[in-house]
Amino acid sequence: QVQLVESGGGLVQAGGSLRLSCTASGRIFSINDMAWYRQAPGKQRELVATITRAGMSNYADAVWGRFTVSRDNAKNTVYLQMNSLKPEDSAVYYCHAAARASIRSGPTDYWGQGTQVTVSS
Repeated sequence: QVQLVESGGGLVQAGGSLRLSCTASGRIFSINDMAWYRQAPGKQRELVATITRAGMSNYADAVWGRFTVSRDNAKNTVYLQMNSLKPEDSAVYYCHAAARASIRSGPTDYWGQGTQVTVSS
């Protein structure tokens, strides 16, 4: 079993910055793609950014140029640097990882518990 623990959320004024972290622990052979999603009240969960094990990243149009995703494979950790935050970025942010428990097992999807980001205008 793999656990994902996020941290770094909080309250910030528009134009400010936050950095989210997510660390995976437990029985891990390898972690493939990692990603950040977010869900605002009354809305569906949406993809924010993804990053492969090799470091290739992709972003949602809404955050392009403002957010940066990175990872430290040695620490099983993914980060999301969020700059120029807007009130519409307010949401619960979730970490996702596709992890393998052994060399013989395929990847399984794991989710963190979520961390609240609130951007005031």
